Amino acid sequence: MTEQSLTIVDHQADFLVIDKPQDIGFHDEDNLGSGLFSQIKTQLKAQFSLTELYPVHRLDKMTSGLIIVAKNSATVRAFQQLFEQHQVEKYYLAIAEGKPKRKQGLIKGDMEKSRRGMWKLLRTMDNPAVSQFLSYSIAPKQRLYLIKPHSGKTHQIRVALNSIGVPILGDPLYNTCMNTDRGYLHAFALSFNLNDRQYQYCLPPSTGTVFHNTSTLEIIEQLTPPWQQQWPKL
Repeated sequence: MTEQSLTIVDHQADFLVIDKPQDIGFHDEDNLGSGLFSQIKTQLKAQFSLTELYPVHRLDKMTSGLIIVAKNSATVRAFQQLFEQHQVEKYYLAIAEGKPKRKQGLIKGDMEKSRRGMWKLLRTMDNPAVSQFLSYSIAPKQRLYLIKPHSGKTHQIRVALNSIGVPILGDPLYNTCMNTDRGYLHAFALSFNLNDRQYQYCLPPSTGTVFHNTSTLEIIEQLTPPWQQQWPKL
C-alpha cells in the first residue's frame, strides 16, 4: 500500500488531531514505516519540528477518522486520565446491510475472545462493553449507524453491530461479504475538556462510495454535531 500523507484536523499547543486513513494499522506490518505510528513519527515530527509525539488512543486498521496525538508526556497523562474516566465523548459512523434486531437503543454485554482474532458479545454484565446507537435508512436493506460507545473495548462497535445481525459493510473479520471499497467504520466526532477548555471536532468520512451517496451525506449533515442528537438516557 502506498503511504498516504496524514491530514491535520487541528494543531494546538499540546496536541494534534489527525484524520487516520482507513486500512492503516497502528504498527508496521510488511513494509517498514507503513504503520500509523511510524508515519506520525516521520511526517508530523518533521512537518512541525517536534521532538516528541504520542498517540493517546487507537483505531482499528479498517477504521478511518479522528485520532489525538499529544506533543508531550504531561498531555499524554492528561488524556489517559480523561479516557480512563470516560470523559472523552466519541461518536462513530458505520454502514451495514440487512435488517437489525432493533433500529436504535443500547447494546451491552461482556466481551471475550472468539476465533481468528474475533471477539463475541456475552449476556453477562461483569465488565460490559456499552454502546448506544441510532440508525437511519439510506438505501433498500442498507442503514447508516451513529454509535456512541461508553466504554473502550477492542472491536467494540464491530462486535456490537454484529450481535444485532448487521455486521459492518466491508469488515474483514465479521462480514463474509467483502465486495466493497472499504470497511465502513469511521471515527466521526470527539468532545472533551482539557485544561479547562472545551474541544469539539466533527469530521465526515473523506473516502467510501457508500459514505458519499447523496442519501448518506444528507443524513450525516443532519447528525452534525452528534452530541446534539436525542440520545436516550442510560
